Amino acid sequence: MPASARLAGFLSVLQLSDSAFPAGRYTLSHGLEAFAQSDLLGAPCPPDTLAQLLGDCVRFAVAPSDGIALACAHRAVAVDGAVDVELVVRADRRLGAVKLAREAREASTRSGRALLAAAPAVAGVTASGYGELIDRGHVPGNHAIVLGLLDGLLGVPRLEAVAAELYAFCAGWVAAAVRLGLTDHLTAQWLLLRVRPVLAAAADRAAVGDVDLISACAPLVDVMSMRHEVAGLRLFAS
Repeated sequence: MPASARLAGFLSVLQLSDSAFPAGRYTLSHGLEAFAQSDLLGAPCPPDTLAQLLGDCVRFAVAPSDGIALACAHRAVAVDGAVDVELVVRADRRLGAVKLAREAREASTRSGRALLAAAPAVAGVTASGYGELIDRGHVPGNHAIVLGLLDGLLGVPRLEAVAAELYAFCAGWVAAAVRLGLTDHLTAQWLLLRVRPVLAAAADRAAVGDVDLISACAPLVDVMSMRHEVAGLRLFAS
């Protein structure tokens, strides 16, 4: 594939992964709002505390779940565009199973459907065959799975695809922290710099993971997400 084509594909992934993309990811705080409501984080919160929490979310929750699942979906796309549907289905179902909080599951599938619907118009690529499985209820249609399929069809290298997804999570997380008054815009950018080595190492591990390794171990984040489901006042959808 020519370098210009690879670059065009990567630019498409940056667009698809952007929190401003109309898939609804800007409405998510990933449990951070519940942390703030529970007075576990001050306002403003010490930057080192936020950096530690964000790093733990990446290492123990997002990378081993969404990151590996995305890599599996990407791996299922052959050079000629053929898709190993069985592999994608297994990854999608396992990813849904490890998302313990209802809000997290619903947010993932809602944004996955929105991404699938918008992709043909904005990226010139489609995974309509898999969309039919989602519509029939055979698979959840998690966002990371749909994005992994599209990344593979666009010819984006797997490691870069996983890294883009993890970065999108981090960017959305720090944006939520700003909107919640936990930090300011400048510190938010420092947090992205601080977490960069963690993100890179996590992406490197996730990119070679298989379906059986899709997991998550962030119990406090899960508890906060479950508390958020019953909160009387909410700024975010999760």
